[in-house]
Amino acid sequence: MKRREFIALVGSATAALPVVTRAQQPAMPVIGFLGGESSTLWANLVRAFNQGLGETGYVEGRNVAIEYRWAEGQNDRVPALMADLMRLQVSVIAVPGSTPAAMAAKAETTTIPIVFIIATDPVQVGLVASLNRPGGNLTGVVTLNVEIAPKRLELLHELFPTATSFALLVNPTHPALAEPVMRGVQAEARTLGIELHLLHASSDSDFDSALATAARLRVAGLVVGPDTLFNKRIGQLAALSVRHALPTVYQWREFVAAGGLLSYGSSISDAFRLGGVYTGRILKGDKPADLPVQQTTKIELFINLKTAKALGVDMPATLLARADEVIE
Repeated sequence: MKRREFIALVGSATAALPVVTRAQQPAMPVIGFLGGESSTLWANLVRAFNQGLGETGYVEGRNVAIEYRWAEGQNDRVPALMADLMRLQVSVIAVPGSTPAAMAAKAETTTIPIVFIIATDPVQVGLVASLNRPGGNLTGVVTLNVEIAPKRLELLHELFPTATSFALLVNPTHPALAEPVMRGVQAEARTLGIELHLLHASSDSDFDSALATAARLRVAGLVVGPDTLFNKRIGQLAALSVRHALPTVYQWREFVAAGGLLSYGSSISDAFRLGGVYTGRILKGDKPADLPVQQTTKIELFINLKTAKALGVDMPATLLARADEVIE
């Protein structure tokens, strides 16, 4: 073979290599992400989810793609959004922050892995067989925001130890959350020897009348139960609580940042991070059935001192010392 022919042959073989290499590269896996709220409200939580993915070696846009769908706090949109993700043939579905989304995902597929992040008991609502051995194609993270709802009443009682009347706001159209919260907070009220008024809100238009009722009943404070509807309207609830001069405690820091008095609950960002870790582990080959459902243990207390002063609430130094953050 002549030298010129040999160089041309080597050159053409080298030029062909990238084409062969590209053809052998596996397709980038796709995560279907169905959020119960909006991308604006959950910007920090999406970052936490991606942080968890990063801990397992996955970076969005580099070696994994994410298809986002947002229910905007409207549970009736969930089935259509879930069906849309199914058509994309995603590798795993993440359904953070919404029990209805988790239920819809379970109804849609028994083969695609599903990672949920919810506040309800996943065994009680039929998502998994048990916490330690989920079975099937679902696993995830459970926050303690239902279990510690009675602690929120304790906080209000600590602020107003001589008060005898408080209120609890729940969404009756979401019994999976409302009923255990009502049972827990009512039991705590009996233990404390105080009267608890139950208030209902199932739409945005119910908020003003519900809080006006609480003010008319002259309750010392209000506990807001966890619910996707309430999460969507945190700013509205915070403003109404101040307008009606009603000391109110919620589960998320965002409520306090929006002007609410107190929040006490599981670290939602930590729960999303753990959900991201599980999603990454499943992409690496772990089976949901073998991944125990995790329960968050990090509980956070946030206080808005400016709101306390506006409401005339004398915040005890002991409570301020326990706070993870005091907003002034």
